[in-house]
Amino acid sequence: MPNGDFGILDLLRMLVDIGLVWYVLYKLIMLIRGTKAIQLLKGIVVIFVVRVISFLMDLPTLYWITEQVIRWGFLVIIILFQPELRRALEQIGRGNLFSRSTKSEQEKFEKLVTDIVHAAGYMAKRRIGALITIERETGIGEYIETGIPINGKLTHQLLTNIFTPNTPLHDGAVIIKNDEVVAAACYLPLSESPFISKELGTRHRAAMGISEVTDALTIVVSEETGGISGTKNGELKRDMSQEDLREFLLENLSPGPRSAEKKPWMLRGRKHG
Repeated sequence: MPNGDFGILDLLRMLVDIGLVWYVLYKLIMLIRGTKAIQLLKGIVVIFVVRVISFLMDLPTLYWITEQVIRWGFLVIIILFQPELRRALEQIGRGNLFSRSTKSEQEKFEKLVTDIVHAAGYMAKRRIGALITIERETGIGEYIETGIPINGKLTHQLLTNIFTPNTPLHDGAVIIKNDEVVAAACYLPLSESPFISKELGTRHRAAMGISEVTDALTIVVSEETGGISGTKNGELKRDMSQEDLREFLLENLSPGPRSAEKKPWMLRGRKHG
């Protein structure tokens, strides 16, 4: 019996150990997704695969090269990826790496929706053109890196100030991650779909473009008409009221049951710039 008990405890300890390692790896991958670091991770995997193959096939030169790359590569990684490493350590220090959704997180979510709706409504009434992209599961770090870092808490005042005409950051897209405006004046890929109305401008094509390659949500305010549009998964919803926009954000950003509801979208004909 004692040996049996020990064996069970040993197995449980091993399972806990493996589970914790996988959980840490998952959190780290979620942390670096959409950044240059994820490409680095793929490169590391390729190098280790080549090392194993060179060992099994007895290729001494290739094995020596991969050994040198691994030996000095970690120093190079620390130098090249200081921003990502610093961000990871900051999140660990703030206790955010392993945090779970709480009531305060729900309050942040509701404030995010309210601020975006408020800012969009304000700009729509004054016909201030705007392009706002919200990151979801798919990382969009490559597009964040094309813009100017902001890393400021999201407020409707900040959004409207960024898109005020003739200011340095009003051209391009604002990208929101969690409850922060991480960058402004970002370049988004333009959609080449032949089904997009020719009356739609560059902002709408950019909004459609990012929605075709990621799961991000994008809000467009037309400079010509003041109309509000939203894109998701390659689909465009036009002529949205502020209440429509609120419902759109709640359905697609909320972690609760609302986000599971899927409604078909239809393109509606009204000219946007």
